[in-house]
Amino acid sequence: MDAASIASAQMTAVQAPQHMQALARANRVRLARAELKRSIARGDVEVAAVVRECPWETKSMTLAELLTSQRRWGRTRARKFLLNLALNENKRLGTLTSRQRTLLSTELGAKDPGERSAVLV
Repeated sequence: MDAASIASAQMTAVQAPQHMQALARANRVRLARAELKRSIARGDVEVAAVVRECPWETKSMTLAELLTSQRRWGRTRARKFLLNLALNENKRLGTLTSRQRTLLSTELGAKDPGERSAVLV
């Protein structure tokens, strides 16, 4: 590849219409989320860590979508879990306050149900 073809390729990338740029970004986010969900389902990544760190791909992800990516977590379990924390299942992860983020990650990190009730008190 010569310098002229590289320059023209860069120029077309810069001059791409806005809707094409948005589509490319949406595809990147979708692929990154799918990989994150697979990692969570395999057990490679803890949901509590994702809540604490809030990576770029999860900022617009709903809490229910994140929780249901875990094994054995369906909509009902996620809804009940969030109801006890006074959080809406449709709330976006990027809009959580630091207090909500800390509370949610602590509750997710507690494996024993007895530990959860102790944290809520």
